[in-house]
Amino acid sequence: MAAPASETPTNQDAEKRHAAATALGWVRSGMVLGLGSGSTSAAFITLLGEKVQAGELQIQATATSRASEALARQLGIPLLEPRQGLRFDLTVDGADELDAQLRLIKGGGGALLREKVLETASDYLLILADSSKYVAQLGRFPLPLEVVPFALPWVLDAVEALGGAPIVRPNAQQPDGLYRSDQGNLLVDCHFNVIADPAQLALQLQAIPGIVEHGLFLGMAQAAVVAQGARALVVRAGMPDAEAEGFAELP
Repeated sequence: MAAPASETPTNQDAEKRHAAATALGWVRSGMVLGLGSGSTSAAFITLLGEKVQAGELQIQATATSRASEALARQLGIPLLEPRQGLRFDLTVDGADELDAQLRLIKGGGGALLREKVLETASDYLLILADSSKYVAQLGRFPLPLEVVPFALPWVLDAVEALGGAPIVRPNAQQPDGLYRSDQGNLLVDCHFNVIADPAQLALQLQAIPGIVEHGLFLGMAQAAVVAQGARALVVRAGMPDAEAEGFAELP
């Protein structure tokens, strides 16, 4: 009997798992890992958990969202609480969009603040993506903002002035009908369509009071693994894309 449509693996699912498996090949026992959020990160966490359960890897980790933390705990991955001095050898996360310069849009799953906190405390950030996420220019995917509820009206005014066409993210399961982050903040999705100058936009958003964090991750990732069918490419800023199978260690 065929699986229900919702459970049938897609090419995109296969690419996510391929990217995750490639990254797992560079994880070494003794590492302290940051675990990202979203479906591609979930594929990595699942494969990592299998290695931990089999006794093939001994690692410790901290997750960027409650959902990823719950999955890691379910799979028996040892978890560390945030503390002063804690740094991560490697954080593995997904992206909603990335370009050839490793500029990222992240936060489609609403975990952008915790993601940026962990990834700033990481010695190496590796991004995993299926082929649909690798773009020539950022902006088609809505840029998420995490916003303090009190400041929402003024944040919307300021983002509209920047041409961002902001929409407060809904969540029908909440009493007020609004999506909230793990920190209880609101999510606003900005529709710029094309972000010609990500660095300039990041500065403009940082200057708006009430925006806790924005989803532009610039100058943070060392490399990305982009799965394209059966291929896995390593993307690094300022360097030609290369076949991932040519790297025995982190690129």
